[in-house]
Amino acid sequence: MKIALINLGCSKNLVDSEIMLGILSQAGYNVGLDYDNADIIIINTCSFIKDAEKESVKAIMGQINSNKKIIVVGCLAQKYGKELLELIPEISAIVGTSDIGNIADIVKKVADKIECSYNKVSKNLTYLQPDDISRFYITVGPSSYIKIAEGCDCCCSYCVIPILKGRYRSRKIESIVNEAKSLAENGVSEIVLIAQDITSYGIDLYDKLSLTDLLCELEKIDEINWIRLMYTYPMYVNDDLINCIANSKKVLKYLDIPLQHASPKILKLMNRPDIDLDLFIDKLRAKIPEIIIRTCFIVGFPGETEEDFEYLYNFVKKKKFDRLGVFEYSKEETTIAARFKDHVTSKIKKQRRKKLMELQHDISLKKHEALVDKKMEVLLEKFSASGKGLGRSYMDAPEIDGMVYVNSVEDYLPGDIIPVKITKATAYDLYGVVEN
Repeated sequence: MKIALINLGCSKNLVDSEIMLGILSQAGYNVGLDYDNADIIIINTCSFIKDAEKESVKAIMGQINSNKKIIVVGCLAQKYGKELLELIPEISAIVGTSDIGNIADIVKKVADKIECSYNKVSKNLTYLQPDDISRFYITVGPSSYIKIAEGCDCCCSYCVIPILKGRYRSRKIESIVNEAKSLAENGVSEIVLIAQDITSYGIDLYDKLSLTDLLCELEKIDEINWIRLMYTYPMYVNDDLINCIANSKKVLKYLDIPLQHASPKILKLMNRPDIDLDLFIDKLRAKIPEIIIRTCFIVGFPGETEEDFEYLYNFVKKKKFDRLGVFEYSKEETTIAARFKDHVTSKIKKQRRKKLMELQHDISLKKHEALVDKKMEVLLEKFSASGKGLGRSYMDAPEIDGMVYVNSVEDYLPGDIIPVKITKATAYDLYGVVEN
């Protein structure tokens, strides 16, 4: 029995996919990514915004006529459940976000044709990554994600994550450290900590924000050189965390903080934290001069006037973020924001996104041009067909940020951290040569 998996969505989904493949592998199944020669195809879906749902449905429909058994798991399955089976009866099983731990039993039922279709979507969302399962790695390289928690308690008015994933649930420090040690033994140099909000880590387990305690333990793993922090909530980026980043030799001076907007009115409508973002950014940069700040903003939120957008635009212009993503607001029917009045037209949303991204392009270009002739450490990831090295500095997270293209890397291997002199810059990528 051959089982293949198609993964869609974010890095958190990627970890879930690797866990499912690990469960199936331990159960004795032949697993991988070769869906052309598979008997059963598992599609791990995303349902965060409408475009993600369309991509997920397209992936499902693309396999319906393949004469394979199709199992749909993840967020789309959790959100629509029986509706998906009714709309696409060719699906063999629907598996929700909190049921992926049962994937081996579900595969057996599908393979044995115990039922024509199988619907396993729990309303009680309690799933947490098991301690006794080894991930089956889809991606191979010197960097790997570790998911430290499930769910979210933030309840932003536009977001479906609490509905799809449930309340916040932290993994134990010991479990995370053991996973990091296992990754280190397999050649991983950089671990990227992820969750919907990593800064809330431990509040449910240890009755206090415990991310710095976790980082202290992870720093003790000799083979891990870089620890990257993704998806932080601004209210919980406290002095302990700031001091940890400032003083650590392994926790990268890089922080992903999705601010979502700058206008106080829009932030209130979004149910986002009421803090002085100007002072917050200034404090980070004063305490950690080398800090790279990645953020993202939503344009076209219901009620966003031209004045609100200009407030955001001027904020970005003033603060000059190192990395920035802009998303058009997506109306999700199960959220509070879907019921708001004064929805912004698609045309205006696209215009606002374009204007903000053009501003950020110029900011990024100037920041990168200032790096020319400077030296930085680069984590070598792989080689191009022409032999050029492809890597990332501490400034760049896997998959979402830019790359550093390096000449003269013959003496190095993927996973090495090498000294590079920057010789050329574009808005999103850097070019350089090895300089010892």
